Amino acid sequence: MKRILLLPLFILMCKLVVAQTYIIGVQAPITGSFASEGQGINNAIQLLVAQTNAAGGINGDTFKVVTCDDQGNPQNAVICAKTLVDAGAKVVIGSYSSTATEASQAIYAKAGVIQTSDATANNLIVHAYPTYFRNSFNDNIEGNFTADYFVNIKKYKRIVILGDFSAFSTGLSASVINNIKALKGNIVYTGKITSGDNDFRAILTKIKALNPDVIYYSGYFIEGALLRSQEVSLGIKADFVGGNSNDNPQFLKIAGSKAKGSYLIGLPLPQQLDSQQAQQFVADYAKKYNSPIPSIWTITNADGLLTVFAAMKAIKTNDPILVAKYIHGSIRNMPCLTGYMTINNQGEREGNIYQVSQIQSNLKYKVVYH
Repeated sequence: MKRILLLPLFILMCKLVVAQTYIIGVQAPITGSFASEGQGINNAIQLLVAQTNAAGGINGDTFKVVTCDDQGNPQNAVICAKTLVDAGAKVVIGSYSSTATEASQAIYAKAGVIQTSDATANNLIVHAYPTYFRNSFNDNIEGNFTADYFVNIKKYKRIVILGDFSAFSTGLSASVINNIKALKGNIVYTGKITSGDNDFRAILTKIKALNPDVIYYSGYFIEGALLRSQEVSLGIKADFVGGNSNDNPQFLKIAGSKAKGSYLIGLPLPQQLDSQQAQQFVADYAKKYNSPIPSIWTITNADGLLTVFAAMKAIKTNDPILVAKYIHGSIRNMPCLTGYMTINNQGEREGNIYQVSQIQSNLKYKVVYH
């Protein structure tokens, strides 16, 4: 009789042993120059995990987020990777920048940890790490889109390309330059500025003498906003076009009224996403954090985690190696917040949803080409 009574308790104990709290790591710049981006990413992942747990988890597991602040630099990225691996993370979202992502990749790959990031540098797939995949699009896709817009749509005759020394900006500049040359476009100047500097009047004065039609900047939003502001102050009439990392509210805050007329090439803004799923997530985020989503990179990283969750459900296991294997080549046209997610065998996101927005006199964005 006692054996019969103990049997249900034994079964319950077995279930408790099997179920576990599954660690999701976030490696992002929570402080520093890119803090708004990193905080947005962390908030989005915390929100998705809370929603998933409330729905009962996946395959018997509930999830917990552990966050590490890499401040967007490679030294801290290495520390974060080791910290999150030691904490038992099986999946890591991040980092925001290509440089920080690249510095951490080998550590996660060796530990068998899935890593997904919005970083766009082409060199992130050189090593073909089987646990890494991209939740955004690589530099070549944006580079081709940008070159076609400059040469065939705007028909610029005198093009200036500026970047900084980061892996992201260097790779994007190179892609834009190569694609413009392939289209027989005319580049009159290429150069780099140093991230963290705030006075670019010397290089802009040199550029002014070349009478350019457009100044394109492939780096991040702080320097991009300063370049635009100082370009206007110097009376340079060329169009200013910023690459995808200029899509941040801080660009408008720093450049102020001088942002008017600027063009930004990037993915749709969060409020421009038209699916019901995306609209609901934007609303849920605003309700939980009492603030809007900082940028589209918050959304693409959320899509990275949603892709992992979809793979877990599809193959009915949360084993990171098996989940990563499934993601590489078996995720095809999966509905997600930024459209449809397809990941190829190299871990690249396929497709193209780039667009060009122009900042209006009221500092609102208007899509002018897609």
